[in-house]
Amino acid sequence: MEKKNGIPRRQFLCCTATAGAGLGLYPLLSLAAAINEAGPLAPKPTHFPAKAKRFVFIYLTGGFSHVDTFDPKARLQADHGKVVNAESLRTVDQLPLLASPFQFKACGRSGLMISALFPHLQNCADDLCVFRTLHTDILEHFQATLAMHTGSATIPMPSIGCWLSYALGTFNRNLPSYVILAEETPYAGAQVWDNSFLPPYHQGVRIVPGNEPVPDLRSPARSVTLAEMEQIMLRDVNERHASVRPEDLNLRARMDSFQVAQGMMKEAPRVFDLSKENDATLKLYGASRGDNKSFASQCVTARRLLEAGVRVVELIDTGSADNWDAHTDMMQHRGKAGRVDQPIAGFIQDLKQRGLFDETLIAIGTEFGRTPWTDKPTSKGRNHWAKCFTSLLAGAGVKGGIAYGETDQYGATIASHPVHVHDYHATILHLMGLDHTKVTYRYAGRDFRLTDVSGEVARGVLA
Repeated sequence: MEKKNGIPRRQFLCCTATAGAGLGLYPLLSLAAAINEAGPLAPKPTHFPAKAKRFVFIYLTGGFSHVDTFDPKARLQADHGKVVNAESLRTVDQLPLLASPFQFKACGRSGLMISALFPHLQNCADDLCVFRTLHTDILEHFQATLAMHTGSATIPMPSIGCWLSYALGTFNRNLPSYVILAEETPYAGAQVWDNSFLPPYHQGVRIVPGNEPVPDLRSPARSVTLAEMEQIMLRDVNERHASVRPEDLNLRARMDSFQVAQGMMKEAPRVFDLSKENDATLKLYGASRGDNKSFASQCVTARRLLEAGVRVVELIDTGSADNWDAHTDMMQHRGKAGRVDQPIAGFIQDLKQRGLFDETLIAIGTEFGRTPWTDKPTSKGRNHWAKCFTSLLAGAGVKGGIAYGETDQYGATIASHPVHVHDYHATILHLMGLDHTKVTYRYAGRDFRLTDVSGEVARGVLA
């Protein structure tokens, strides 16, 4: 007996004969995908069992200071004003140490140290895994942002969201596999979510929060049935055209983008409509009814995208200006933290209430840290620092309530358990059920991967 959704034996043999006649394997695979409602973004198996099914990347632009947020330094407080050798991008100067103006406290049952900048995240301490010893290669925002997203600080490469789309597919073909919520353009622009040499349908789709996050979403078609019939006819023509051009990935991507666009006309209005959220949920995030632009509303939207089957969601809190880049005064961090603290904490708590937290991996990161000394002799701010900085993980498969790695007495160098950006990425892929050395793509005669030729999983953070 033939399976209900399988390919009939005669149809399979017919397609095989056609392939042998010169059209190749591509039409057969295309037909199989169409009949079984699959395609290049259909869900794919992991390399090994994993708890995480979805990934959320919360990116705090500009380089937040580790010694003012999650890595307290008593010696730095005691030696405030002491002049030390202060490295910068091009020179070594004599600059004074700068004590943190923010109080830290032990939070939760774990006693994880979190500063007063994040009073709401303090309540989530037992869910957070703080990496205190990340390090990257370049001190400039553009390159360091690229490295945090693509693993490469110099040559544009596919973003981590694109790699996850390529390796795992997605759950809902009516929505993109990788969605970015970004009110402003970040450093490096669209390269942050670019697919590079990966097939184009893995590229991230940026949504700009506002009254019309997806322009021209409503269908002008006079009849849905007629429109669907026209789409079927167009798809058949496109498939025949593509079948004799299997090497043209851009053609396939254009066809796929039309299908996703049609699907979004059905799904996106519901996903982006926050009016159905109850008052208690909005209050949890710190969002107001009718608000569709704040970071709080973006976090609510991110949860709705996950529930709708999007594999990867990224939230970028601000753009390449007016961000965490506090050169003149560390008190600038207060406003930036105030914008994201309750929404992130509410997002974590909401996922837990809905049973999604244990299946969702959350990364909270930035491009680099900040110096323990001042930016200038009379400054109250800090300069860029790449030798050690902090980022976080939470959710599926992660030990909560721990700080991984240690920095020195001032937070200037790594004392134990260094974690390069490649290691951070390797750990994320591992938690998603992927061996980072096997997630490769052949291009220009070489097998490329997110972690290049390095990367070690930080096994100490695995639950």
